[in-house]
Amino acid sequence: MTYQLLIEEKALEFLRSLPEKSRRLVADRCLSLADDPFPGSGSGDREALHLPGFKKLYSLHVGRSCTVFYRISDDEKVVSILAITTIEKAHKMYGRL
Repeated sequence: MTYQLLIEEKALEFLRSLPEKSRRLVADRCLSLADDPFPGSGSGDREALHLPGFKKLYSLHVGRSCTVFYRISDDEKVVSILAITTIEKAHKMYGRL
C-alpha cells in the first residue's frame, strides 16, 4: 500500500538546512513513510501523538537528532509531513501543542 507524500514548505526548508549526511538520512526516513506510515508495524521510531485538538498526528524519530511530524489521510492515501525539527524543539512543541 503506497501513500503519496506531501511536505510543507517550512519542513522542506529545515531539511535543506541540514548537513548533507543528515539531510540524506532524514529524507530516506521520510520516504519510508510512503510504504508504511503507521506506528507499531515493526518499527519503534513512529508513534501516534494524543494531543488535545489534534487529530491523527504522528511523529517519526530519526536517529537522536530529528523528529518529523506528519498526518495520514487514509481515505486519500496521503502522508502530509507538517514539520521537521530537532529533538529538543520537538519536546518543547509537545508542551505548546
